[in-house]
Amino acid sequence: MRRGCRWKDGRMARAKIADDVGGPATRAAVAGGADRNTTATAVRYLLQLLAERAPGNTVEVRVPPFGAVQCIPGPRHTRGTPPNVVETDAETWLALASGAMSWDEGVASGAVHASGQRASLEGLLPLRY
Repeated sequence: MRRGCRWKDGRMARAKIADDVGGPATRAAVAGGADRNTTATAVRYLLQLLAERAPGNTVEVRVPPFGAVQCIPGPRHTRGTPPNVVETDAETWLALASGAMSWDEGVASGAVHASGQRASLEGLLPLRY
């Protein structure tokens, strides 16, 4: 039986979404009318780009039911509920990541739930895809 790839600390490594898959999925999802699988790929790809742009473990960004990443340098969270969480739906995440919605607009509208002193993605969005 083949076991999954692991980091040195024992965590499972996630499969990376290639640019030639993630880019077209993102463009289709941002344009609207994409199916669930395309939207899921786009959301996960954009979360991956965020984690690459701001590597770290201080803030957990959640886009249920499609994915979550930890990002932004700083104190590492290891147990229980993370102290810094950003959560939103897929449609809002796509708008934020593409630049169709600003961070301030998302928070002010209530579409983005940010809890914790460091739970902000301001200055990290939009993402290039």
